[in-house]
Amino acid sequence: MYAKQYEITLPADYDMEIIRKRVAVGGHILDDRAGLGLKAYIIRERGTDGSPVNQYAPFYLWNDAGAMARFLVGKGGFQNIVRDFGRPAVHHWAGIACHAGPARTTFPRAASRRLTPIPADSDPDADGLGLATLIEREVEELRGVAGREDVHTAALAFDPQSWQLMRFVLWETAVAPDEAATERYEVLHLSAPGMASLPEGQAW
Repeated sequence: MYAKQYEITLPADYDMEIIRKRVAVGGHILDDRAGLGLKAYIIRERGTDGSPVNQYAPFYLWNDAGAMARFLVGKGGFQNIVRDFGRPAVHHWAGIACHAGPARTTFPRAASRRLTPIPADSDPDADGLGLATLIEREVEELRGVAGREDVHTAALAFDPQSWQLMRFVLWETAVAPDEAATERYEVLHLSAPGMASLPEGQAW
């Protein structure tokens, strides 16, 4: 499993209905894309849920790295983003764990993302296993989040360049008030052709 997201930050006075209409017209294009687990078409709107910006920030979970590469550079669809908004940085994370929540059969209307730096001192015993212990703790916490009745999908992944953990959760109606999230989003559409093939539990 591979997680990917790009963030297109828009002007403060940008009419977000433009993005809503864009997704309404073209969001179905990836509904049957081979290799894609799911794509959440998500936005943040300035002044809503504490967001300081207007942002279009699609999030993906891929089952196939080749399909992800084709999407980005092989005329697979990303060229439309480049054409309309310029070329954004594409964040990507290696998958650690994923869980289907009790609300998996519903359409999720909200999403949350939590980015957490992995501290350099996470190996107090200097045996090289401190990171694994930290990850095990995060995986267990993710399992608890995924068990909440309003959770659609919960995923955990990491970036081994910046040493950062990323937790992404899709929620049935709204992000739980007690969820420790760095960003909260509205979901406009969900393409999920390979959702059933996403790993259940830890990815190794």
